[in-house]
Amino acid sequence: MQIGESFSGAGVNAAHINTVLGSRDGPVGTAWVTALATPRAGHASFVVIARRSLAACPPTLFVNKAMIENDSHADLTWGPAQAGVAQGVGRAVEDGTVERERVGELLLIAAVWVNPAADDAGAVYENNAAATHEALRNGRSGGPDLDEFLAAAKSPSNPFFEAK
Repeated sequence: MQIGESFSGAGVNAAHINTVLGSRDGPVGTAWVTALATPRAGHASFVVIARRSLAACPPTLFVNKAMIENDSHADLTWGPAQAGVAQGVGRAVEDGTVERERVGELLLIAAVWVNPAADDAGAVYENNAAATHEALRNGRSGGPDLDEFLAAAKSPSNPFFEAK
């Protein structure tokens, strides 16, 4: 199982992606099917497509981290954010981050943040593509270096807060 994370972009059109990549017949497979089969208000996981009737490879489940708030937010989530995730997965397979030979035995869960205030479809697309690809690379590398994490944990920061 590979767990990755990435943040790309700035402001309301930024993307924050968490990925879990693993075997269809392991815990990732169980989680993937369970999430798909149990939608809840404002959160309906769906299979990412590259175009109509053509799912991403490996099959990728898009899990929205932000509750859908309005039609514009829904359109940006199901449109450019989904397309960006598909593009990022495609890049990862093309460059070997996700092993092409193993695609048929893998499933991917992508937990995706689309800000309800997002307003630029192109930026949402680009940021989700970049964040998905980077999250998969980070997962393949085994996560952050422990010493790097421990140093950063002394004064953590993120796009919404910076400890002093």
